[in-house]
Amino acid sequence: MPELLRIEHIEKHFGGIRALNDVSFSIEAAQVCALIGENGAGKSTLGKIIAGVESADRGSFFFDGAEYRPQSPLDAQKRGVAMIFQELDLFPNQSVAANLALGNLELMDKKQKVINRKILETAARPWLEKVGLTINSDIPLGSLPIAHIQLVAIARALSMNTRLIVMDEPTSALTEEAAEILFNTIEKLTAAGVTVVYVSHKMDEIFKIANTIVVMRDGEYIGTRQKNNTDVNEIISMMVGRKFETKNRRKPPASNERPFTEKEPVCLSVRNLCTGKLSNISFDLRAGEILGVAGLVGAGRTELGEALFGLDAVLSGELILNGAPYTPKGPREAMRSGIGLIPEDRKKEGLFIQQTVADNMAVSIMEQNQRFGFIRRQAIAGHVADMIGRTRLKTAGPQAGINTLSGGNQQKALVCRTLMTEPAVFFLDDPTRGVDVGAKEDIYEIMETLAERGKGIIFVSSELPELLRSADRIMTLHDGKVSGIVDAAATNQHELMRLAMGYERTEAPQNG
Repeated sequence: MPELLRIEHIEKHFGGIRALNDVSFSIEAAQVCALIGENGAGKSTLGKIIAGVESADRGSFFFDGAEYRPQSPLDAQKRGVAMIFQELDLFPNQSVAANLALGNLELMDKKQKVINRKILETAARPWLEKVGLTINSDIPLGSLPIAHIQLVAIARALSMNTRLIVMDEPTSALTEEAAEILFNTIEKLTAAGVTVVYVSHKMDEIFKIANTIVVMRDGEYIGTRQKNNTDVNEIISMMVGRKFETKNRRKPPASNERPFTEKEPVCLSVRNLCTGKLSNISFDLRAGEILGVAGLVGAGRTELGEALFGLDAVLSGELILNGAPYTPKGPREAMRSGIGLIPEDRKKEGLFIQQTVADNMAVSIMEQNQRFGFIRRQAIAGHVADMIGRTRLKTAGPQAGINTLSGGNQQKALVCRTLMTEPAVFFLDDPTRGVDVGAKEDIYEIMETLAERGKGIIFVSSELPELLRSADRIMTLHDGKVSGIVDAAATNQHELMRLAMGYERTEAPQNG
Protein backbone atom coordinates (compact mmCIF):
# COMPACT_ATOMS: atom_id res chain seq x y z
CA MET A 1 0.00 0.00 0.00
CA PRO A 2 1.26 3.56 -0.71
CA GLU A 3 2.23 5.82 2.17
CA LEU A 4 -0.54 8.20 3.27
CA LEU A 5 0.97 9.98 6.29
CA ARG A 6 4.62 10.48 7.16
CA ILE A 7 5.58 11.83 10.57
CA GLU A 8 9.05 13.35 11.02
CA HIS A 9 10.75 14.42 14.28
CA ILE A 10 7.60 15.52 16.11
CA GLU A 11 8.07 17.08 19.55
CA LYS A 12 5.49 18.39 22.01
CA HIS A 13 5.74 19.84 25.51
CA PHE A 14 3.06 20.79 28.02
CA GLY A 15 4.76 23.22 30.38
CA GLY A 16 7.83 21.38 31.62
CA ILE A 17 6.46 17.95 30.71
CA ARG A 18 7.71 16.34 27.50
CA ALA A 19 4.80 14.54 25.83
CA LEU A 20 6.50 13.64 22.53
CA ASN A 21 10.17 13.46 21.64
CA ASP A 22 11.52 13.09 18.09
CA VAL A 23 8.69 10.85 16.87
CA SER A 24 9.06 9.62 13.29
CA PHE A 25 7.21 6.87 11.38
CA SER A 26 4.84 6.44 8.44
CA ILE A 27 1.30 5.08 7.94
CA GLU A 28 0.11 3.30 4.82
CA ALA A 29 -3.17 4.07 3.05
CA ALA A 30 -6.31 1.92 3.52
CA GLN A 31 -4.82 0.16 6.57
CA VAL A 32 -5.58 -0.05 10.28
CA CYS A 33 -2.52 1.26 12.10
CA ALA A 34 -2.75 0.44 15.81
CA LEU A 35 -1.06 3.03 18.01
CA ILE A 36 -0.22 1.39 21.32
CA GLY A 37 1.73 2.12 24.48
CA GLU A 38 1.30 2.51 28.21
CA ASN A 39 -0.72 5.42 29.60
CA GLY A 40 1.42 8.53 29.22
CA ALA A 41 3.26 7.14 26.19
CA GLY A 42 2.00 10.03 24.01
CA LYS A 43 -0.49 8.16 21.81
CA SER A 44 -3.47 10.45 22.32
CA THR A 45 -1.31 13.55 22.10
CA LEU A 46 0.04 12.43 18.74
CA GLY A 47 -3.47 11.62 17.54
CA LYS A 48 -4.66 15.10 18.55
CA ILE A 49 -1.79 16.73 16.66
CA ILE A 50 -2.60 14.70 13.54
CA ALA A 51 -6.25 15.84 13.81
CA GLY A 52 -5.40 19.51 14.43
CA VAL A 53 -6.61 19.56 18.04
CA GLU A 54 -3.07 20.27 19.29
CA SER A 55 -0.07 21.69 17.46
CA ALA A 56 3.46 20.30 17.46
CA ASP A 57 6.36 22.32 18.87
CA ARG A 58 8.72 20.94 16.23
CA GLY A 59 8.69 18.49 13.32
CA SER A 60 6.78 17.90 10.10
CA PHE A 61 3.88 15.92 8.66
CA PHE A 62 3.41 14.92 5.04
CA PHE A 63 -0.10 13.86 4.00
CA ASP A 64 -0.39 12.15 0.63
CA GLY A 65 3.02 13.56 -0.32
CA ALA A 66 2.25 17.20 0.54
CA GLU A 67 3.26 19.07 3.70
CA TYR A 68 0.53 18.94 6.31
CA ARG A 69 0.39 21.24 9.34
CA PRO A 70 -3.22 21.63 10.56
CA GLN A 71 -3.91 24.62 12.77
CA SER A 72 -7.35 23.42 13.90
CA PRO A 73 -9.73 20.46 13.55
CA LEU A 74 -11.50 22.42 10.79
CA ASP A 75 -8.19 22.81 8.98
CA ALA A 76 -7.58 19.05 9.28
CA GLN A 77 -11.10 18.37 8.05
CA LYS A 78 -10.35 20.28 4.85
CA ARG A 79 -7.48 17.86 4.19
CA GLY A 80 -9.56 14.77 4.98
CA VAL A 81 -8.48 14.02 8.56
CA ALA A 82 -10.84 13.55 11.53
CA MET A 83 -10.65 12.24 15.10
CA ILE A 84 -13.17 10.32 17.17
CA PHE A 85 -12.44 10.94 20.83
CA GLN A 86 -12.70 8.48 23.71
CA GLU A 87 -15.21 10.84 25.31
CA LEU A 88 -17.27 11.67 22.24
CA ASP A 89 -17.45 15.39 21.38
CA LEU A 90 -21.08 15.24 20.27
CA PHE A 91 -24.26 16.93 21.46
CA PRO A 92 -26.71 14.48 23.08
CA ASN A 93 -29.62 16.96 23.15
CA GLN A 94 -29.37 17.68 19.43
CA SER A 95 -30.74 15.41 16.72
CA VAL A 96 -28.59 12.80 15.01
CA ALA A 97 -28.75 14.81 11.77
CA ALA A 98 -27.73 18.02 13.55
CA ASN A 99 -24.72 16.27 15.07
CA LEU A 100 -23.61 15.21 11.61
CA ALA A 101 -23.97 18.77 10.31
CA LEU A 102 -22.51 20.87 13.13
CA GLY A 103 -19.09 22.14 12.04
CA ASN A 104 -19.26 19.93 8.96
CA LEU A 105 -18.15 21.81 5.85
CA GLU A 106 -19.61 19.18 3.54
CA LEU A 107 -23.16 19.05 4.95
CA MET A 108 -23.63 22.71 5.88
CA ASP A 109 -25.04 24.85 3.08
CA LYS A 110 -23.38 28.24 3.37
CA LYS A 111 -26.18 29.89 1.37
CA GLN A 112 -28.85 28.78 3.84
CA LYS A 113 -29.30 31.25 6.70
CA VAL A 114 -31.83 28.94 8.34
CA ILE A 115 -31.15 25.20 8.51
CA ASN A 116 -33.83 23.16 6.75
CA ARG A 117 -34.44 20.08 8.90
CA LYS A 118 -35.71 17.90 6.05
CA ILE A 119 -32.74 18.75 3.83
CA LEU A 120 -30.45 17.95 6.75
CA GLU A 121 -32.08 14.55 7.33
CA THR A 122 -31.84 13.72 3.63
CA ALA A 123 -28.16 14.66 3.59
CA ALA A 124 -27.46 12.61 6.74
CA ARG A 125 -29.21 9.39 5.65
CA PRO A 126 -26.61 7.95 3.21
CA TRP A 127 -23.76 8.48 5.70
CA LEU A 128 -25.67 6.73 8.48
CA GLU A 129 -26.39 3.84 6.13
CA LYS A 130 -22.67 3.53 5.40
CA VAL A 131 -22.11 2.52 9.03
CA GLY A 132 -25.17 0.28 9.12
CA LEU A 133 -27.59 2.65 10.88
CA THR A 134 -31.15 2.87 9.56
CA ILE A 135 -32.42 5.06 12.38
CA ASN A 136 -34.59 8.17 12.24
CA SER A 137 -32.02 10.98 12.14
CA ASP A 138 -34.46 13.45 13.71
CA ILE A 139 -34.33 11.80 17.16
CA PRO A 140 -32.03 13.16 19.92
CA LEU A 141 -28.58 11.62 19.81
CA GLY A 142 -28.67 10.96 23.56
CA SER A 143 -31.62 8.58 23.15
CA LEU A 144 -29.40 6.10 21.29
CA PRO A 145 -27.31 3.35 22.92
CA ILE A 146 -23.60 4.15 23.21
CA ALA A 147 -22.70 1.79 20.35
CA HIS A 148 -24.96 3.67 17.96
CA ILE A 149 -23.60 7.01 19.15
CA GLN A 150 -20.12 5.73 18.33
CA LEU A 151 -21.30 4.82 14.82
CA VAL A 152 -22.87 8.28 14.40
CA ALA A 153 -19.46 9.77 15.20
CA ILE A 154 -17.92 7.61 12.47
CA ALA A 155 -20.70 8.57 10.04
CA ARG A 156 -20.00 12.22 10.81
CA ALA A 157 -16.31 11.74 10.05
CA LEU A 158 -17.10 9.95 6.77
CA SER A 159 -19.49 12.70 5.70
CA MET A 160 -16.54 15.09 5.76
CA ASN A 161 -14.92 13.09 2.93
CA THR A 162 -12.42 11.82 5.47
CA ARG A 163 -9.46 9.78 4.27
CA LEU A 164 -7.89 9.21 7.70
CA ILE A 165 -9.74 8.71 10.99
CA VAL A 166 -8.01 8.69 14.38
CA MET A 167 -10.00 6.59 16.88
CA ASP A 168 -8.97 7.07 20.51
CA GLU A 169 -10.00 4.08 22.68
CA PRO A 170 -13.24 3.64 20.70
CA THR A 171 -14.45 0.53 22.58
CA SER A 172 -13.85 1.78 26.14
CA ALA A 173 -17.60 2.11 26.78
CA LEU A 174 -18.87 -0.59 24.40
CA THR A 175 -20.20 -4.08 25.08
CA GLU A 176 -18.63 -7.00 23.21
CA GLU A 177 -21.56 -7.05 20.78
CA ALA A 178 -21.26 -3.31 20.11
CA ALA A 179 -17.50 -3.64 19.65
CA GLU A 180 -18.09 -6.28 16.96
CA ILE A 181 -20.31 -3.83 15.08
CA LEU A 182 -17.51 -1.27 15.27
CA PHE A 183 -14.92 -3.78 14.01
CA ASN A 184 -17.12 -4.69 11.04
CA THR A 185 -17.52 -1.01 10.24
CA ILE A 186 -13.75 -0.46 10.38
CA GLU A 187 -13.25 -3.39 7.99
CA LYS A 188 -15.67 -1.79 5.53
CA LEU A 189 -13.91 1.58 5.88
CA THR A 190 -10.48 0.22 4.98
CA ALA A 191 -11.97 -1.75 2.09
CA ALA A 192 -13.31 1.58 0.80
CA GLY A 193 -9.85 3.16 1.05
CA VAL A 194 -10.12 4.92 4.44
CA THR A 195 -7.12 4.75 6.78
CA VAL A 196 -7.71 4.21 10.51
CA VAL A 197 -5.27 5.08 13.30
CA TYR A 198 -6.58 2.95 16.15
CA VAL A 199 -5.52 3.81 19.72
CA SER A 200 -6.28 1.02 22.19
CA HIS A 201 -4.94 -0.83 25.23
CA LYS A 202 -6.73 -4.05 24.36
CA MET A 203 -4.40 -6.59 22.80
CA ASP A 204 -7.16 -8.85 21.53
CA GLU A 205 -8.61 -5.92 19.59
CA ILE A 206 -5.24 -4.91 18.18
CA PHE A 207 -4.45 -8.37 16.91
CA LYS A 208 -7.96 -8.75 15.52
CA ILE A 209 -8.27 -5.64 13.37
CA ALA A 210 -4.84 -4.01 12.88
CA ASN A 211 -2.51 -4.43 9.91
CA THR A 212 0.45 -2.70 11.54
CA ILE A 213 1.25 -1.95 15.18
CA VAL A 214 3.18 1.18 16.17
CA VAL A 215 4.58 1.10 19.71
CA MET A 216 5.35 4.22 21.77
CA ARG A 217 6.96 4.55 25.18
CA ASP A 218 7.55 7.68 27.30
CA GLY A 219 6.73 9.97 24.39
CA GLU A 220 9.07 8.25 21.95
CA TYR A 221 8.58 6.00 18.93
CA ILE A 222 9.85 2.50 19.72
CA GLY A 223 9.08 0.57 16.54
CA THR A 224 6.56 -0.72 14.01
CA ARG A 225 5.57 -4.36 13.60
CA GLN A 226 3.38 -6.12 11.07
CA LYS A 227 0.66 -7.92 12.99
CA ASN A 228 1.40 -11.24 11.28
CA ASN A 229 5.09 -11.06 12.19
CA THR A 230 4.85 -10.43 15.94
CA ASP A 231 3.03 -11.60 19.07
CA VAL A 232 1.57 -10.19 22.27
CA ASN A 233 4.70 -10.74 24.36
CA GLU A 234 6.94 -8.85 21.92
CA ILE A 235 4.54 -5.90 21.75
CA ILE A 236 4.21 -5.71 25.54
CA SER A 237 7.99 -5.94 25.94
CA MET A 238 8.36 -3.00 23.55
CA MET A 239 5.73 -1.05 25.51
CA VAL A 240 7.22 -1.55 28.96
CA GLY A 241 10.90 -1.68 28.01
CA ARG A 242 11.60 -5.08 29.51
CA LYS A 243 10.96 -8.73 28.75
CA PHE A 244 7.36 -9.44 29.59
CA GLU A 245 5.39 -12.63 30.00
CA THR A 246 1.76 -12.58 31.04
CA LYS A 247 1.19 -14.56 34.22
CA ASN A 248 -1.03 -17.58 34.47
CA ARG A 249 -4.05 -17.68 36.74
CA ARG A 250 -3.01 -17.24 40.35
CA LYS A 251 -2.98 -20.14 42.75
CA PRO A 252 -5.28 -19.74 45.76
CA PRO A 253 -3.39 -19.64 49.08
CA ALA A 254 -4.64 -23.01 50.33
CA SER A 255 -3.53 -26.62 50.54
CA ASN A 256 -4.72 -29.19 48.03
CA GLU A 257 -6.55 -31.09 50.76
CA ARG A 258 -9.61 -28.84 50.85
CA PRO A 259 -11.00 -26.26 48.43
CA PHE A 260 -9.88 -22.74 49.26
CA THR A 261 -13.41 -21.38 49.69
CA GLU A 262 -14.23 -24.01 52.35
CA LYS A 263 -11.11 -23.42 54.39
CA GLU A 264 -11.01 -19.70 55.07
CA PRO A 265 -13.40 -17.77 57.33
CA VAL A 266 -16.21 -15.74 55.80
CA CYS A 267 -15.52 -11.99 56.01
CA LEU A 268 -18.71 -10.85 54.23
CA SER A 269 -22.00 -12.73 54.07
CA VAL A 270 -24.83 -11.37 51.93
CA ARG A 271 -28.31 -12.90 52.14
CA ASN A 272 -31.30 -11.90 50.00
CA LEU A 273 -30.03 -8.36 49.45
CA CYS A 274 -32.63 -6.18 47.73
CA THR A 275 -32.31 -2.57 46.57
CA GLY A 276 -34.16 -0.59 43.96
CA LYS A 277 -32.11 -2.40 41.29
CA LEU A 278 -31.00 -5.67 42.94
CA SER A 279 -33.15 -8.66 43.90
CA ASN A 280 -32.30 -11.42 46.40
CA ILE A 281 -28.52 -11.26 46.02
CA SER A 282 -26.82 -13.92 48.17
CA PHE A 283 -23.15 -14.92 48.39
CA ASP A 284 -20.27 -15.42 50.83
CA LEU A 285 -16.85 -13.80 50.47
CA ARG A 286 -14.02 -15.45 52.35
CA ALA A 287 -10.86 -13.89 53.74
CA GLY A 288 -8.10 -14.13 51.14
CA GLU A 289 -10.53 -14.75 48.28
CA ILE A 290 -10.84 -12.85 45.01
CA LEU A 291 -14.47 -13.12 43.96
CA GLY A 292 -14.90 -12.02 40.35
CA VAL A 293 -18.17 -10.44 39.23
CA ALA A 294 -19.30 -10.65 35.61
CA GLY A 295 -22.42 -9.43 33.86
CA LEU A 296 -23.66 -7.47 30.89
CA VAL A 297 -24.33 -3.73 31.03
CA GLY A 298 -27.21 -3.08 33.44
CA ALA A 299 -26.86 -6.44 35.21
CA GLY A 300 -26.29 -4.80 38.61
CA ARG A 301 -22.50 -5.03 39.03
CA THR A 302 -21.96 -1.38 39.96
CA GLU A 303 -25.20 -1.30 41.95
CA LEU A 304 -23.89 -4.11 44.17
CA GLY A 305 -20.87 -2.02 45.12
CA GLU A 306 -23.07 1.02 45.75
CA ALA A 307 -25.28 -1.01 48.11
CA LEU A 308 -22.32 -2.43 50.05
CA PHE A 309 -20.71 1.02 50.32
CA GLY A 310 -23.85 2.78 51.52
CA LEU A 311 -24.44 4.74 48.32
CA ASP A 312 -27.74 2.97 47.62
CA ALA A 313 -30.37 2.09 50.21
CA VAL A 314 -30.72 -1.56 51.23
CA LEU A 315 -34.47 -2.29 51.20
CA SER A 316 -34.25 -5.80 52.67
CA GLY A 317 -31.84 -8.63 53.30
CA GLU A 318 -29.02 -9.33 55.73
CA LEU A 319 -25.35 -8.32 55.64
CA ILE A 320 -22.79 -9.80 58.03
CA LEU A 321 -19.35 -8.16 58.00
CA ASN A 322 -16.59 -9.85 60.03
CA GLY A 323 -19.22 -11.67 62.09
CA ALA A 324 -21.31 -8.63 62.97
CA PRO A 325 -24.53 -7.29 61.41
CA TYR A 326 -23.79 -4.52 58.91
CA THR A 327 -26.28 -1.94 57.65
CA PRO A 328 -24.43 0.76 55.69
CA LYS A 329 -25.87 4.25 56.12
CA GLY A 330 -23.29 5.96 53.90
CA PRO A 331 -19.68 5.84 52.64
CA ARG A 332 -18.18 7.20 55.88
CA GLU A 333 -19.81 4.43 57.92
CA ALA A 334 -18.85 1.84 55.28
CA MET A 335 -15.19 2.84 55.52
CA ARG A 336 -15.27 2.79 59.31
CA SER A 337 -16.84 -0.68 59.20
CA GLY A 338 -14.18 -2.06 56.86
CA ILE A 339 -15.52 -1.73 53.29
CA GLY A 340 -13.44 -0.03 50.59
CA LEU A 341 -14.73 0.94 47.14
CA ILE A 342 -12.80 1.84 43.98
CA PRO A 343 -15.55 3.27 41.72
CA GLU A 344 -16.06 2.49 38.03
CA ASP A 345 -15.63 6.06 36.77
CA ARG A 346 -12.48 7.37 38.40
CA LYS A 347 -12.82 10.94 37.08
CA LYS A 348 -16.49 11.53 37.86
CA GLU A 349 -16.85 9.45 41.03
CA GLY A 350 -13.39 9.08 42.52
CA LEU A 351 -10.87 11.84 41.87
CA PHE A 352 -10.64 15.47 42.91
CA ILE A 353 -9.20 16.32 39.54
CA GLN A 354 -7.90 19.80 40.45
CA GLN A 355 -6.11 18.59 43.59
CA THR A 356 -2.68 17.04 44.11
CA VAL A 357 -1.79 13.36 44.20
CA ALA A 358 -1.26 13.60 47.98
CA ASP A 359 -4.61 15.33 48.57
CA ASN A 360 -6.47 12.70 46.56
CA MET A 361 -4.83 9.86 48.45
CA ALA A 362 -4.95 11.32 51.96
CA VAL A 363 -8.61 12.35 52.03
CA SER A 364 -9.54 8.89 53.37
CA ILE A 365 -7.29 9.18 56.47
CA MET A 366 -7.74 12.83 57.45
CA GLU A 367 -10.15 11.99 60.26
CA GLN A 368 -7.84 9.58 62.08
CA ASN A 369 -4.82 11.85 61.58
CA GLN A 370 -6.12 14.82 63.54
CA ARG A 371 -5.18 15.76 67.10
CA PHE A 372 -6.90 18.59 68.97
CA GLY A 373 -8.23 19.87 65.65
CA PHE A 374 -4.79 19.94 63.96
CA ILE A 375 -3.95 17.73 60.99
CA ARG A 376 -0.83 15.58 61.44
CA ARG A 377 0.63 16.46 58.05
CA GLN A 378 3.95 14.70 58.58
CA ALA A 379 2.24 11.41 59.39
CA ILE A 380 -0.02 11.75 56.37
CA ALA A 381 2.95 12.56 54.12
CA GLY A 382 4.64 9.37 55.35
CA HIS A 383 1.59 7.28 54.50
CA VAL A 384 1.38 8.86 51.03
CA ALA A 385 5.07 8.27 50.30
CA ASP A 386 4.78 4.66 51.47
CA MET A 387 1.77 4.02 49.20
CA ILE A 388 3.45 5.59 46.17
CA GLY A 389 6.38 3.21 46.63
CA ARG A 390 4.28 0.11 47.34
CA THR A 391 2.10 0.53 44.24
CA ARG A 392 4.87 1.78 41.92
CA LEU A 393 2.80 4.86 41.18
CA LYS A 394 4.55 7.02 38.57
CA THR A 395 4.35 10.69 39.51
CA ALA A 396 6.61 13.74 39.61
CA GLY A 397 5.91 13.79 43.35
CA PRO A 398 3.12 13.84 45.94
CA GLN A 399 2.39 17.51 45.20
CA ALA A 400 1.97 16.95 41.45
CA GLY A 401 -1.54 17.51 40.13
CA ILE A 402 -3.57 14.31 39.85
CA ASN A 403 -4.55 15.44 36.34
CA THR A 404 -0.91 15.15 35.24
CA LEU A 405 -0.95 11.38 35.84
CA SER A 406 -1.78 8.76 33.23
CA GLY A 407 -5.09 6.90 33.56
CA GLY A 408 -3.40 3.85 35.05
CA ASN A 409 -1.61 5.89 37.68
CA GLN A 410 -4.78 7.82 38.53
CA GLN A 411 -6.39 4.44 39.15
CA LYS A 412 -3.48 3.44 41.38
CA ALA A 413 -3.95 6.65 43.37
CA LEU A 414 -7.56 5.62 44.05
CA VAL A 415 -6.37 2.18 45.13
CA CYS A 416 -3.86 3.86 47.47
CA ARG A 417 -6.62 5.97 48.99
CA THR A 418 -8.60 2.84 49.82
CA LEU A 419 -5.55 0.90 51.00
CA MET A 420 -4.89 3.57 53.62
CA THR A 421 -8.14 2.75 55.43
CA GLU A 422 -7.09 -0.93 55.76
CA PRO A 423 -10.55 -2.34 54.92
CA ALA A 424 -11.40 -6.00 55.36
CA VAL A 425 -13.29 -6.05 52.05
CA PHE A 426 -12.32 -4.30 48.82
CA PHE A 427 -14.88 -3.73 46.05
CA LEU A 428 -13.05 -2.89 42.80
CA ASP A 429 -15.46 -1.84 40.04
CA ASP A 430 -13.79 -2.46 36.67
CA PRO A 431 -10.44 -1.13 37.96
CA THR A 432 -8.48 -1.94 34.77
CA ARG A 433 -10.87 -0.22 32.34
CA GLY A 434 -8.94 2.21 30.15
CA VAL A 435 -5.50 1.44 31.62
CA ASP A 436 -2.51 -0.03 29.84
CA VAL A 437 -1.25 -3.57 30.17
CA GLY A 438 1.60 -2.67 32.53
CA ALA A 439 -0.76 -0.89 34.93
CA LYS A 440 -3.18 -3.83 34.66
CA GLU A 441 -0.51 -6.24 35.84
CA ASP A 442 0.32 -3.91 38.73
CA ILE A 443 -3.37 -3.83 39.76
CA TYR A 444 -3.58 -7.64 39.53
CA GLU A 445 -0.49 -7.87 41.74
CA ILE A 446 -1.99 -5.46 44.30
CA MET A 447 -5.17 -7.56 44.48
CA GLU A 448 -3.20 -10.76 44.91
CA THR A 449 -1.04 -9.23 47.63
CA LEU A 450 -4.14 -8.05 49.48
CA ALA A 451 -5.68 -11.53 49.19
CA GLU A 452 -2.51 -13.09 50.58
CA ARG A 453 -2.86 -10.74 53.56
CA GLY A 454 -6.34 -12.15 54.20
CA LYS A 455 -8.41 -9.38 52.65
CA GLY A 456 -11.62 -10.20 50.80
CA ILE A 457 -11.67 -8.88 47.22
CA ILE A 458 -14.74 -8.37 45.02
CA PHE A 459 -13.40 -7.77 41.52
CA VAL A 460 -15.84 -6.53 38.88
CA SER A 461 -14.62 -6.67 35.29
CA SER A 462 -16.00 -6.32 31.77
CA GLU A 463 -13.16 -8.51 30.48
CA LEU A 464 -13.82 -12.20 31.09
CA PRO A 465 -10.19 -13.30 30.47
CA GLU A 466 -8.92 -11.22 33.38
CA LEU A 467 -11.58 -12.65 35.68
CA LEU A 468 -10.51 -16.16 34.68
CA ARG A 469 -6.89 -15.17 35.30
CA SER A 470 -7.29 -13.47 38.68
CA ALA A 471 -10.41 -14.72 40.47
CA ASP A 472 -10.90 -17.79 42.68
CA ARG A 473 -14.63 -17.88 42.00
CA ILE A 474 -16.77 -15.86 39.58
CA MET A 475 -20.30 -14.68 40.32
CA THR A 476 -22.43 -13.74 37.31
CA LEU A 477 -25.29 -11.25 37.53
CA HIS A 478 -28.25 -10.98 35.19
CA ASP A 479 -31.06 -8.44 35.48
CA GLY A 480 -30.16 -7.61 39.09
CA LYS A 481 -30.02 -11.25 40.24
CA VAL A 482 -27.27 -13.83 40.78
CA SER A 483 -27.33 -16.14 37.77
CA GLY A 484 -24.41 -18.32 38.84
CA ILE A 485 -21.34 -18.72 41.06
CA VAL A 486 -18.62 -20.91 39.55
CA ASP A 487 -15.06 -22.00 40.25
CA ALA A 488 -12.81 -19.92 37.98
CA ALA A 489 -10.53 -22.88 37.32
CA ALA A 490 -13.43 -24.99 36.04
CA THR A 491 -15.20 -22.60 33.69
CA ASN A 492 -14.55 -20.63 30.50
CA GLN A 493 -15.65 -17.49 28.68
CA HIS A 494 -18.46 -19.27 26.84
CA GLU A 495 -20.09 -20.53 30.02
CA LEU A 496 -19.68 -17.19 31.79
CA MET A 497 -21.36 -15.41 28.88
CA ARG A 498 -24.25 -17.91 28.96
CA LEU A 499 -24.72 -17.29 32.68
CA ALA A 500 -24.46 -13.52 32.21
CA MET A 501 -27.22 -13.74 29.60
CA GLY A 502 -29.47 -15.61 32.04
CA TYR A 503 -29.07 -19.17 30.75
CA GLU A 504 -28.60 -22.03 33.18
CA ARG A 505 -25.29 -23.81 33.58
CA THR A 506 -25.18 -27.01 31.55
CA GLU A 507 -21.87 -28.55 32.66
CA ALA A 508 -18.55 -27.68 34.25
CA PRO A 509 -16.17 -27.12 31.31
CA GLN A 510 -12.45 -26.78 31.76
CA ASN A 511 -10.99 -23.28 31.65
CA GLY A 512 -10.04 -22.28 28.12
